[in-house]
Amino acid sequence: MATDYFENDPRTHLERMRAGDHYIADDPEIARRQQRAVRLADRYRAAYVEDADTARPVLAELLGSVGEEVHVRPPLHVDFGVNITIGARTFVNYDLTALDVAAITIGEDCQIGPGVQLLTPTHPLEPQPRRDKLEAAEPITIGDNVWIGGGAIVLPGVTIGNDSVIGAGAVVTKDVPPGVVAVGNPARVVRTL
Repeated sequence: MATDYFENDPRTHLERMRAGDHYIADDPEIARRQQRAVRLADRYRAAYVEDADTARPVLAELLGSVGEEVHVRPPLHVDFGVNITIGARTFVNYDLTALDVAAITIGEDCQIGPGVQLLTPTHPLEPQPRRDKLEAAEPITIGDNVWIGGGAIVLPGVTIGNDSVIGAGAVVTKDVPPGVVAVGNPARVVRTL
């Protein structure tokens, strides 16, 4: 007999997702919103190829908030886009994957290297709930003037403090304080700035 994980919970899967609770990702409303993001990300890529400056309105339509003088090089891969905020003067290099099931907040004056992954989704460790496709998410917060090196991965629930540097290829599994350099897998602080 299948487990009813949502017995006595009248919320939709989208409402559960927004609350940070477990939900089932193949909900039709969630799928519709993800498809919107795929279309806009593709439109942004195509517009950027023609003229990076005139592509900005498409990026602004895709993302929740885009500060002044933000530059994002496509391709950009997102779940929804609308849960992503990028502060003024931030530069994002090619091939960012920002799975924004929960909020992703990127501060001002940041440098995001190529191939960076910001991953908010989580899955149960127990085999059966994972088999039953339960999912949840935890937000990611990146402070101001943070540099994240190419290929780094930031996991769900992580906050990176202002002025910190994350080394290329690092896997950030826990919060990083302000003003430090963190490298490795798992990332660990190796220097104070």
